[in-house]
Amino acid sequence: MATKSETIQAVADRAGVSKKDAENILGAFFDHTAERIKKGEKIAWPGFGSFSMSERGPRTGRNPQTGEAIKIKKSRSIKLSTSAPMKQWLLGKAGKR
Repeated sequence: MATKSETIQAVADRAGVSKKDAENILGAFFDHTAERIKKGEKIAWPGFGSFSMSERGPRTGRNPQTGEAIKIKKSRSIKLSTSAPMKQWLLGKAGKR
């Protein structure tokens, strides 16, 4: 797994900007994305994928230690749906990104 510091360095190197600028830009991107998703909007980046809110309803689960049935509350999280070109690239069926 790449650390935050490694990611910032890689972005700075590829974009030809300082590490501080890269950190500010990435922070602004994530803040903007989280704010829009919280409002129920979808954020799309063509060729990469789209971010959206995923909601799970309440359900019954099992305690893995005891096997006892437990109630799991509804939850929300951010979901990334990869684009078709990204899926092809990940599977090695497309050119270099």
